[in-house]
Amino acid sequence: MKTALYARIVFGLAAVAYGIIALMWHDADTWQTLGTLWHLPFGAVVGNCLMVAQIVGGVLVLFPGTARLAAIVLGIVYLLFSLTCVPDIIHGPRAYYHYGSFFEQFSLLVGALAVYAATEPDAARSAALGRAARFGLGLCAISFTLAQIFYLEFTASLVPTWIPPNQMFWAVLTTFAFGFAAIAILANLKARLAMRLMTVMLGVFGILVWIPLLVAHPEAHLNWSECILTFQITGAAWVVAELQAF
Repeated sequence: MKTALYARIVFGLAAVAYGIIALMWHDADTWQTLGTLWHLPFGAVVGNCLMVAQIVGGVLVLFPGTARLAAIVLGIVYLLFSLTCVPDIIHGPRAYYHYGSFFEQFSLLVGALAVYAATEPDAARSAALGRAARFGLGLCAISFTLAQIFYLEFTASLVPTWIPPNQMFWAVLTTFAFGFAAIAILANLKARLAMRLMTVMLGVFGILVWIPLLVAHPEAHLNWSECILTFQITGAAWVVAELQAF
């Protein structure tokens, strides 16, 4: 299916882009929670190797013949990225930001699992992996909902002021949209439609929010990392949505 190919292209190119900027800029705005790796023994070396692996996986996922290998490489990378967020959760369990960071990375792991499921020749095993990917994305949708609830004012501030009727309207509306998507995905009720709509919404976030901020302030590394991460998550959600069975 062409849509599945396009999903892999977005997922793969965003992975490559993030790996490149992370290797270029070793600062907290670029690496964000992943900067925790720097505090581990040989952390900088480990972090750089993981970013290189992400770039390689991002390239390999673009081609059908290497997509399965790419899924394994990216799955390992995003599993380790997810685990990197756990110490912050333990040290600051009352700050939802840490949980949100975990589920952002976990959503990428779900995307890698979906690519693997799509390349699994055994139909029953592919369906089981697809269900796991769908459930994982549903959990991420819950996290996205909670993150917008807890940081509603900040979410509203990101909405371009030229979009009517006002910023808070769209912040609240997208929060409900994430919530309804989570219910539909987890209950498997029109789940594919919900995932596709969520993919569109995430892509619109990237186009209307982060690309303009990136163009206006390219010197701010946070704008680069947030923009690319948004498209990584968009690609991950899209890959899950295009699975043939879940």
